[in-house]
Amino acid sequence: MWTALLARRTAYAPPLKSMLLGRGFSSEIFVSRLSYYTTDEEFREAFLPFGNVKEARLIRDARTKRPKGYGFLTYESEAEAQKAIKAMDGRIFGGRLIFVETAKSRSKEDMPQVT
Repeated sequence: MWTALLARRTAYAPPLKSMLLGRGFSSEIFVSRLSYYTTDEEFREAFLPFGNVKEARLIRDARTKRPKGYGFLTYESEAEAQKAIKAMDGRIFGGRLIFVETAKSRSKEDMPQVT
């Protein structure tokens, strides 16, 4: 019964369908709770065993230039990114428990305005 209701409901609301049935996977991942002493090299090398890393970015404080404790990685393929998420989410890295998930895309409203 609920499947028929869901099918009827999602026929009229495509955004709801994607929300309920899962969103598309991305090759960019978000890593949080990193040590503030993590280097760019350590960050990249920790995720290299899962595939070819196109880009590794540690987010830094604009004033002090120290890492803020989170970063982004971009892999060549979605499969490599998914493998890294499964392997590294909830692991200890640099003495800290880290969380790894698919990076969420930002809409134009979320972006900071540059004036």
